[in-house]
Formats: sequence, structure tokens, C-alpha cells
Amino acid sequence: MSAIFPRRLLATVELGPSLDAHRRTHGPLTLPEGPSEVARGTLQRAMDAVGLTGRGGSHVQSSLKLAFAAQDRRPVVVVNATEGEPASGRAHALLLHAPHLVLDGAVVLASVLGARDIAIAVADDQDLQAHAVEVAIAERSERLRFSLERPPSRYVTGEESALVRFIDGGAALPTFRVERPSFGTIGRHRAIVHNLETMAQVGLLAAHGPRWFAEVGTGSERGTTLVTLSGAVRVPGVYEVPLGAPLGAALEMAGGLTAPVAAFQVGGYGGAWLGPNRVDVALDEPSLRSVGATLGAGSIVAVPATTCVLAEASLVVRWMAGESAGQCGPCVFGLPAVASDLELLAAGRARRTDVDRLKSRLEFIEGRGACRHPDGVVRFVRSLLSVVTAHVDAHLKGGRCAAGANAGCFPLPERVEVR
Repeated sequence: MSAIFPRRLLATVELGPSLDAHRRTHGPLTLPEGPSEVARGTLQRAMDAVGLTGRGGSHVQSSLKLAFAAQDRRPVVVVNATEGEPASGRAHALLLHAPHLVLDGAVVLASVLGARDIAIAVADDQDLQAHAVEVAIAERSERLRFSLERPPSRYVTGEESALVRFIDGGAALPTFRVERPSFGTIGRHRAIVHNLETMAQVGLLAAHGPRWFAEVGTGSERGTTLVTLSGAVRVPGVYEVPLGAPLGAALEMAGGLTAPVAAFQVGGYGGAWLGPNRVDVALDEPSLRSVGATLGAGSIVAVPATTCVLAEASLVVRWMAGESAGQCGPCVFGLPAVASDLELLAAGRARRTDVDRLKSRLEFIEGRGACRHPDGVVRFVRSLLSVVTAHVDAHLKGGRCAAGANAGCFPLPERVEVR
């Protein structure tokens, strides 16, 4: 029997994405008459009561962003729907099935902050999602200025400062090493940026209240989250699970595993790895951090034992090296070198000294980038080496494994040009 959990974020999947279906499911959106400290305080307390944090990977306390943005009389609300993580399908699921829940969250923030402008950013190769946003905006009647932004489809575009810079008329490149929470400006106004799942959670919180919201979840994190399951699962896709549900329960929702697993890659290409025996780990940030992982972008790839984990990882790292902004040495020189070291190991041509050199590179790169892109690659590789030690030893002793030809678990979009 597969695990079954009630849907919240995706409650309108069977009804369709229309505003009418959304209102029948979640009720009318009640907004305060105008921005006020009382309205902001009520929302901030509700966010804190349910432990709402950023669902784009930062896990910054959402109430902190609200408090910082409130210092500007006319902040700009930004919905980050760029979904730069290739293994994650959250943006596709939410924008095609629940676009009004995302917009509700943005409208609620605009209302309590006195914002007039809401920008929704969808990558320029995601036309289907962009059309869904346009249709949803056309159905609404709020007196707000909605804009659909189409930044280039690059991994680093979804980084907060890169996205703000693009909307403000610049290049979609990170402008500084973000210490969160932080704010860029669009025009002369602060920008409050949230991932689209975070916005949808704000919509749920406003519609149903903190008591209802906290009925599912665990510990300090309440509610549900979206996870994208792929690899050796029977039915790959996006699933909604309560925070704190075990990994094994999420796998059951996808029909279970189709083969023995070498490892689980969790949290996106800047995330970490878990051993095949970690199916009991709870899918919430505190639990995952306790085993060296993070929920991050919500993607979980079950890498089958018939596939060479090192070959799979080397493909991802080489792609990530090509996705850098090219603005600093750790990305321009460090990441390609890490990719080459990992490729050497995957090919069975590395010696122990080569692995030691790779680990030294990771130490040197960490914390020295202009943004956090190289840190994500460091986490990905360091975690890999610590989880698949037997696999590494086998490659050092016996050369390339027979499973190396089966690489292909991780989606890696082709880039026509570097922008």
C-alpha cells in the first residue's frame, strides 16, 4: 500500500488551474484594508508560529524577510519561479496546477507591505509555465502591477541577487556573496524575493490560518512541501509530502524503488548524498542537516546500483562548472579542475594522491567564491566522497566499473550559448 497524504499545495490538480477552481478550494482571499504594522505583525507571527522558511534552498526565516522589506515604503515583491535545478519539477507543478495559490501569496505580501509591483520570473525556455502565469494574471482583479520577467535559463539566474539585477535591467549574474537575509533593489526600492513554493505557502497561511497550517508537519517545521522523485522509482514525478515524513514514505508515493540503490542525491545539484540505508530519514531541514544533507530544491534522485555513482556525479559537476557566472577564480578555474579530478576517478585512472588533491581543492574553493555557486559544488562532491567510500576504493583498486556505461540518471539541459 502506497503512502497517501492530503494535498494542500496541489489540491486543485483534478479541478484545474482556474481562479474559480482555486476559490472553490481555498475560499476568497481576504486582505487588510491597507498596509499597517498590525497587518504585518499578524502575518509575521503566523509565519513564525508554523516555522515558515524559504523553500528555494535558503531556508531563511520568512518573517525576517518581511520585516526587512517593511522598512521600504514601496518594496517590490518578486516571485522566483526560475527553477534552475534540472532535477526539480516544482515550478512546473505549481504554475500549471496552482498558479493562483502562488499569486495569492504574492498579493498578500504586497498588501501588508504597501507594494504596488509584483514581478514573476520564469526562465526564458519555460514558455508553458509563462503562459500559465499570463492566463492566471488575466483572471485576477487586484489593482497591482503584475509583470512577467523572462531571465535566461541558467543555474545561477535563480540566485537572489542575479534575479534582482536582471529585473532591474542588468545581466542575470550574482552581484555579491549573499549573506542571508539580504535585499537588492529594483529602481529605488527594496526587493523581497521568495521562491514560488514559499509564495504558495504564504497563500495557504493567509487562506486557512496558522492552526490549520500546523495540523501537518513535525517539530519546528509545519505544513507540506513538494519533492521531485526520479531515478530508480516506479513513477517519477512531483509529490506533496508533510514535512517530517520519512524518505521511505515519499518513495512509496512514487510506487517504490525499481532496483537496489547505490545512493540518494538530495536537495539538487548543490545538495548532498545519502547512503541507501537512509530511507528512514525525515524530510525536514533539521533532520536532514543532522545527516549532512539539506532539502534544498526538493529533488531526490535514487541512483540505481547498476549505475556508476562516480560517473553520474562527474557529469553533474562538469555541467555545474559550465553554469557558473564566470566572475571569480573558484568558478573559472576551481570547478573545472574538480570536474576533471572526478572524471579521472570515474574512469578508473586515479590514484590515492589524486583523491587527496581533489579534497584539497574542495577545501581551497569553499567560501572563496563571489557567490555561493562553488560552495554548492563543494558540498555535492565532498558529500559524495564521504558516502560512497567503498565505490571510490573499488575504482582506485580495480579501475573503471562496468556500470559506468549506464550513466543518465541526472537531467542535464543542453545550452545553446553561454549568456
